[in-house]
Amino acid sequence: MQIWSQSYDPLGNWFLSALVAALPVIVLLYMLAVKQTSAPAAAGGGALTALLVAIFFAGMPIPLALTSFIYGSAFGLLPIGYVVFAAIFLYQISLDSGQFEIMK
Repeated sequence: MQIWSQSYDPLGNWFLSALVAALPVIVLLYMLAVKQTSAPAAAGGGALTALLVAIFFAGMPIPLALTSFIYGSAFGLLPIGYVVFAAIFLYQISLDSGQFEIMK
């Protein structure tokens, strides 16, 4: 197991550190609003930027950064996937039983 202590001010200036920490969100919004790329591509760009910021600016070891990325992705996607699956399942049941016409 690798030990790593997070520094909340890795650049020595709180404003610069906050600006670098905001880069993933800035890249995400830039790709969505200015470049008008698809949401999955913009999310990938933001995630890649977050990984690069963690490795190069925060000094996080690469294996730990990749493991954290995988854990965070699963932690975020599994609940969303569960809700989407339940909504599709409920929709399909209402269609098959004829109850969807009543709800219309």
